[in-house]
Amino acid sequence: MSDVQQGASSANVSSPRSASGRSGGFDLGRILLEGRAFFALIAIIIIFSILSPVYFSTNNFLTMSSHVAIFGLLSIGMLLVILTGGIDLSVGSTMGLCGVIAGFMMQGVSVDAFGVTLYPPVWAVVVLTCVAGAFVGMINGVLVSIFRVPAFVATLGTLYVARGAALLMTDGLTYNNLGGNPEFGNTGFDWLGFNRLFGVPVGVLIFAAVAVACMFALNRTPFGRWVYATGGNARAAELSGVPVKRVQVWVYVLSGVCAAIAGLVLSSQLTSAGPTAGTTYELTAIAGVVIGGAALTGGRGNVRGTLLGAFVIGFLSDGLVIIGVSSYWQTVFMGGVIVLAVLLNSIQYKPRKKRAAGGDAPQKTSASSGAA
Repeated sequence: MSDVQQGASSANVSSPRSASGRSGGFDLGRILLEGRAFFALIAIIIIFSILSPVYFSTNNFLTMSSHVAIFGLLSIGMLLVILTGGIDLSVGSTMGLCGVIAGFMMQGVSVDAFGVTLYPPVWAVVVLTCVAGAFVGMINGVLVSIFRVPAFVATLGTLYVARGAALLMTDGLTYNNLGGNPEFGNTGFDWLGFNRLFGVPVGVLIFAAVAVACMFALNRTPFGRWVYATGGNARAAELSGVPVKRVQVWVYVLSGVCAAIAGLVLSSQLTSAGPTAGTTYELTAIAGVVIGGAALTGGRGNVRGTLLGAFVIGFLSDGLVIIGVSSYWQTVFMGGVIVLAVLLNSIQYKPRKKRAAGGDAPQKTSASSGAA
């Protein structure tokens, strides 16, 4: 059993950096490969600053960051799922559904039996919306971990169910009055999308807080080690005492909560809640994780890289808008970036697979190849 534990630990604590360290010497190619998200972000800022005089400014960076916060939150939740070797295609629909739920409560909940309209306080709206997102995530987690439904199929089904539920709640319409009723203690949550604290948009601060909390959980808690172990080699992790099924459920729950928070921020920025909000955002979230260097097979990735990936997508898309590039060409550019990111990921992790295959200890080899 100790050999299995050692093999699982070896698969999870090792990194491309340590692999390159064993080769010895200064490897510029590997440095550029591992830091590609950072270098891409710097290149994007330089190029668009040259092309547009308004791009390189503090106010524009803060505005773009508020846009990044939305799919950055989705990317963080997606990272947790991908680290365990899963995928969550329902985050965009969950975000739209949670935004609609929040908008429904902000409009006032009519109780026909008593002839009154209830206006829940903002904190209650936020909590109930996050609970709704957690519930959707729990359904995904149970389907994947308990009933062994492939993550792609389970979350694809949830994508349609959540989107359909949002359409049913609104009859395909949009909630436009999110101001609440101050007389009943409901002042709306416009502040979430427009207010600033210390000059920084509130949505960006929430995004940063979620990122820091996730970073701490992955790096400093047993849960984080369990997540990496599950994605590295689920069987070896289970033999080592890791509650694999519980971890799988929790990562989907947390992904749902992140989607709910993103839905709140988006609805606040738009001052409306529509059932089609968040369409295709699940692809943007996956792109942010992949550009950040995480392996789609699980076990490799970190919050720092995902943050960089989210900023690459956000700053690139906003830069294309600022210089007046057609929306059709924007789609082409984004697709090309995603394909390139996947290609670079395969190049980055391919040498590690070869080294793992040539290892001396059979048990370590099994754990390492599972992580790869």
